[in-house]
Amino acid sequence: MKKIRVQFLLFVYNKTQKLYRKYFKKKKRQWQFNEEQLLKFQEDSLGRKLGEFYKKHGFSMIPKMENHDVHHLITGCGTQFEDEVAMQYLLLGNGKLNAHLLAAVVLGTLILPEYLKLYMKAYRKGQSMKPFYHWDFESLLWQNFDHLKDYIQQKEPTVLF
Repeated sequence: MKKIRVQFLLFVYNKTQKLYRKYFKKKKRQWQFNEEQLLKFQEDSLGRKLGEFYKKHGFSMIPKMENHDVHHLITGCGTQFEDEVAMQYLLLGNGKLNAHLLAAVVLGTLILPEYLKLYMKAYRKGQSMKPFYHWDFESLLWQNFDHLKDYIQQKEPTVLF
């Protein structure tokens, strides 16, 4: 039964993703790098890690959606469908808010409610991270991946005075 529900979500995603890019990302340009070029970045860089991510999973870059894949790396969210929904919850907790994200959260929750604990954990994780959902990760491809990830996952310091 889960397989049918996931197939339905994939169908909806495939139909809406193109519309999302057309209407919500019309001012955004696609990155100037491809998967092979990313693999030529320095070994510990975000660019190299992203290239390795594509190679490991057999994925290719989707124009104007490249940051989405960086979000997988930074957050540690997997690529199963329930993980995709969890990542939307994480981004919601991080401050991102748009119609496509809300639709993914609502539909994902309705279709895969058995993962609600995972979704809530992801939401809280997003709240605890520095806001990163709006960053231009293309300009950060040369940065050390571990330093960037540590910076984002660092909680805001508490001021006691």
